[in-house]
Amino acid sequence: MKRFTTVLVLCVVGLGGGTATAQWQPAEGPLMTRWAKDVAPDRVHTEYPRPQMVRPDWLNLNGLWEYAIRPKDEGRPETWDGHILVPFPVESALSGVRKPVGENSRLWYRRTFSLPAGEPWQGKNVLLHFGAVDWEATVWVNGTQLGTHRGGYDPFSFDISEALKPDGEQEIVVAVWDPADAGYQPRGKQVRNPHGIWYTSVTGIWQTVWLEPVPKTHIRSLKIVPDMDEQCVHIEVDVAGAKEGHRVVAAYVPGEGGRGEASRSLPQRPGEAIRLEVKDPVLWSPQSPVLYELHVGLQEGAEPVDQVESYFAMRKISVEKDSQGVNRLFLNGKPLFQYGPLDQGWWPDGLYTAPTDEALRYDVELTKRLGFNMIRKHVKIEPARWYYWCDKLGVLVWQDMPSGDRHAPWGAGGQHDGEEIERSPESARQFRTELKAMIDSLRNHPSIVVWVPFNEAWGQFDTVAITQWIQQYDPTRLVISASGGNDFGVGDINDIHRYPGPVMPELEERRAVVLGEFGGLGLPLPGHTWQDEKNWGYRSFPNKDELTAAYVTLLGRLRPLVDRGLAAAVYTQTTDVEIEVNGLMTYDRAVVKIDPNVLAEAARRLYDPPERHVVLVPTSEQEAQTWRYTLEKPPADWMQPQFDDSAWKLGPGGFGTHNTPGTVVRTVWNTKEIWIRREAEIDREDFRRVHLVIHHDEDAIVYINGVAAAEVTGYTTGYTLLPVSDLGRRALRKGKNTIAVECRQTIGGQYIDVGLVVLEPAVE
Repeated sequence: MKRFTTVLVLCVVGLGGGTATAQWQPAEGPLMTRWAKDVAPDRVHTEYPRPQMVRPDWLNLNGLWEYAIRPKDEGRPETWDGHILVPFPVESALSGVRKPVGENSRLWYRRTFSLPAGEPWQGKNVLLHFGAVDWEATVWVNGTQLGTHRGGYDPFSFDISEALKPDGEQEIVVAVWDPADAGYQPRGKQVRNPHGIWYTSVTGIWQTVWLEPVPKTHIRSLKIVPDMDEQCVHIEVDVAGAKEGHRVVAAYVPGEGGRGEASRSLPQRPGEAIRLEVKDPVLWSPQSPVLYELHVGLQEGAEPVDQVESYFAMRKISVEKDSQGVNRLFLNGKPLFQYGPLDQGWWPDGLYTAPTDEALRYDVELTKRLGFNMIRKHVKIEPARWYYWCDKLGVLVWQDMPSGDRHAPWGAGGQHDGEEIERSPESARQFRTELKAMIDSLRNHPSIVVWVPFNEAWGQFDTVAITQWIQQYDPTRLVISASGGNDFGVGDINDIHRYPGPVMPELEERRAVVLGEFGGLGLPLPGHTWQDEKNWGYRSFPNKDELTAAYVTLLGRLRPLVDRGLAAAVYTQTTDVEIEVNGLMTYDRAVVKIDPNVLAEAARRLYDPPERHVVLVPTSEQEAQTWRYTLEKPPADWMQPQFDDSAWKLGPGGFGTHNTPGTVVRTVWNTKEIWIRREAEIDREDFRRVHLVIHHDEDAIVYINGVAAAEVTGYTTGYTLLPVSDLGRRALRKGKNTIAVECRQTIGGQYIDVGLVVLEPAVE
């Protein structure tokens, strides 16, 4: 794939000459990454920005532009406020400005450039490309207004040929308005007043701006659809200015690790589907991310007119039943548990914009090194090069649509009440426009396997219709209708959120079930935080050792849910973001808070084949089990088998208060402590892989035949699995056994219920 990772940059044009370049420096900010030192006006995101449709000739317009912030209703400025480093948002330190704009103002940009002389620019049309501008952008070239684009995340272009002067200096002016959270548009986590899980607003140009010479009739876009089952790839070529004599051809070359010979299509009319056979394909996966090089040409008669280079991968994502009849996520016809971090994609020095392409790659590479095989890109869309690194390095992607507008109502106890919002016609139209643009701009990336139109109930409307539209528009991927939101039974996956978790939804006949957010274990590290104090996490820890222990325990509790049918899980989150400190990395990416080897080993266990849970002692989750219990402190030998508990009360499990999350309360316990006992007949002699099934809130000690088998602290929000201690395992015997539990409550809800299972390989 070398030809796609290195392209020719003809020049990077600075504005204002050497003086402005020499004077530029980042604005003072709370935190910077190590890549910030590599940023300068003459070297800022110099890589070709569109890896899936490459031409050799282009002109990078990143660098210093003039800027001005003026009242929204004023026209073009007569004077400028200074210089801004494009493509960093004006609120970021790397822009050199770090100023807010707000819904009542407009951000203006200006720069000049000169086109390169001679071939390949002479006699060509010139396209002006914007990777992304947040949110409403109006563009002029040499005083000619080219148009207005609304959408903060999708690329857009203008043919500026008619507006160019015959020679000499050319001028670009861009005006941007962004209402942030004062508007209805998709905006993700941006707010005017950052706090908690809400971050600094991003305004203006935040991805690469560039020029490209093309023939008058040229390839405008590609649609690439691999078909693993039919061993072929379908390609549709959109051509601007096509006439009767134009034809398109496509050819592929097996990439690294690929087999077979190159294949070339017969000439086809533009817009007609091209089918290329891919015999004996090498399939793309996180373990083997093989990409095929693709060449697409436009010709008139026998004469070549235009050519672009791209790539594709052979892979298939589906929901299918495993050998036990449970719906799983299948990759290339085989079940694969998907585990990844919630990835916000924010940077302390560049906000929405990574300081360098190397920084973009680092996040993806480290994600793999920490044991993950998937990333959920959370309510943000990245530049194309981020998805390129996921394609090349082998990471599955769940892609969220950026959220916007209002939240749907919440019911009692913080649960969604099943309602949707009713958007205005303008809001609904803009959401659908940007949703389609997201799919159109990203659909050729093999790493993306899931679309997520809504996060929780934020902006959720017309859920059924929108989900069904996505499934019809892109049948090659799966859809989660609302991750953690109001579930209407549509889509391919039912997704719930629970902090800290883990829990899982009930298994379904048609859909897979996943845990779309859990964890959120926080640790602020001095010197690496956005602010010195009042940082925030879902659950905070005082040091790395305690954070590590909590993470390993959390994943240990996740593994039995995989056995029961959980198809995927998303841990919150990749990095700290502003005052959020629940990242696996600090916000500046300087520190990984848990040893990467420990993280990778904890994750590895999740990918082992599912195991069967043989119940030795049932819990009361499905059917009430009778226990003896007391609320008064018993004698010291209360846990021993010979202890006489006949004076204790009889009651069905579980024990607790009804407002405790995830519980099945059959006997109310609302005092500080409880002691429970039961006898269980076990018809088994092999206890090598015995585990405790427990739902506790809060601290508890479990005894088996008088021996301490497990001790837990804190609380769970569902039934989890814990290994029984060696002493407890040796205390078990065939026949009658005594299970005794002491549980202590300190604050909030309370609950206790336990059982025992043995893990065995699932029957294939």
